[in-house]
Amino acid sequence: MYTYGDSDADVLTRRRDNIEPFHGAFQQRQCNGLKGQQQTAQGNALGSHESSDKRPERAKALNLMPQSLSKIYLHVIFHVKTTSPKIDESHWPRVHEYIGQLINTTGCKSLCVGGVTDHIHALCVLSRQVTVSHLVEEMKRNSSRWMKTLDKRYETFQWQGGYAVFSVGQSLVDKSREYILHQREHHTKMTFREEYVRFLELYHIEYDKEYVLSD
Repeated sequence: MYTYGDSDADVLTRRRDNIEPFHGAFQQRQCNGLKGQQQTAQGNALGSHESSDKRPERAKALNLMPQSLSKIYLHVIFHVKTTSPKIDESHWPRVHEYIGQLINTTGCKSLCVGGVTDHIHALCVLSRQVTVSHLVEEMKRNSSRWMKTLDKRYETFQWQGGYAVFSVGQSLVDKSREYILHQREHHTKMTFREEYVRFLELYHIEYDKEYVLSD
């Protein structure tokens, strides 16, 4: 404020007195702001006590979440070699039970095994760690060896080289199980070849009619 009669020195003195308190307050706020920023930066670098307590809990929770899950149902079919002795009906239960055990040994889960004198049906859940080819190889190779010890008539027993595997939807698992467990009844109405070709066509699988059941 300027008053008439004041000298220039008086005016400057008053201006200085009025400005300094505001300047001091501004510097104090600026200093506090810098300190706050420094403390925040240090807290972020070192980690506050509160955050260090919570972060491990979040990490533990996240570590529990990653999982690899699957449930793939398979219907496996393979046939006895044409030059091999057929499976006697009296041995069906033992053969089916043994093949089911072989499925479980691979890490897969057997749901049921059935069939008649010249072929096998199996319904199972595929393990995440097992390929389809390895599963079938274990089923056929080990059961073929075992069959040779079951009875003298099976000394030359062999499965055909090929096989068929079909995926089964969750809603059709029970129906597939019933179908496999009633093979005897089904094959009073159709041959294995007719049944096999029907599956291939149902799943739109291309095949050569001449070699579809060759050894």
